[in-house]
Amino acid sequence: CGGAMWRGAAAGLLCLAAACLLRRGFEPRARLLSAAELRRYRGEPGEPGLYLALLGRVFDVERGRKHYGPGGAYSGLAGRDASRAFASGDFTAAGLVDNVSGLSPPELLSIHSWLSFYSDNYEPVGKLVGRFYDENGAPTEALREVEAAIEEALKFQAESEQKQQQFPPCNSEWSAAKGTRFWCSRQSGGVHRAWAGVPRRLHRPGWRGSRCVCVRSSGPPWGQPDSSQHSDRGDLDNPHLEQYEGCHPLAEQCVLLT
Repeated sequence: CGGAMWRGAAAGLLCLAAACLLRRGFEPRARLLSAAELRRYRGEPGEPGLYLALLGRVFDVERGRKHYGPGGAYSGLAGRDASRAFASGDFTAAGLVDNVSGLSPPELLSIHSWLSFYSDNYEPVGKLVGRFYDENGAPTEALREVEAAIEEALKFQAESEQKQQQFPPCNSEWSAAKGTRFWCSRQSGGVHRAWAGVPRRLHRPGWRGSRCVCVRSSGPPWGQPDSSQHSDRGDLDNPHLEQYEGCHPLAEQCVLLT
């Protein structure tokens, strides 16, 4: 359980980091801007500056004028909160909005990544009163819902990356003459590791069908401390795995005839 506890702690730290990022640089006394005030910061001649907002956080993007100023590729983001466009890439009037409801976990992670980028590279100015902050600068229910969804997406991403390390995808190729060949290497699936593994079908609850993964065939099971109590079979005994019929159980490649 030590490994499981560590992975749980790591996921918790990711969520804590997300929460810190979402709050960083926006103290209760930060400047509050209305939507009308923010529209004055599009970088046009005679306007006081160049701002944009993301999830209600307002940033001074003057340093990026060539991107966000008039005529720039991202000028549509200036002077408003266009949070949805950061995920969808839709820079039409319909897409340049702050409504992020219904976005998928990967799209929410895209918004989180952009928020990290602006927090690291541009000066935070304050908060936009509206969907994400009220007239006192306090977070709204809409903001709390988005933050919770982003934290869930980060947790899911961390768990997925851990599973990818445990069960990297196989290499595969197909030909009409030879059928399908699956094989494992120390780089298969783009996961670099110290072991190659052997091909197995992986079934997951809720999945349709199965996929070929490479399974470590020696040492302790994933997430368990290395001790003399394990069977030295790696993850071969995982209940979600199925051996390919007709293939040697420890072969690093398997050929299925069509």
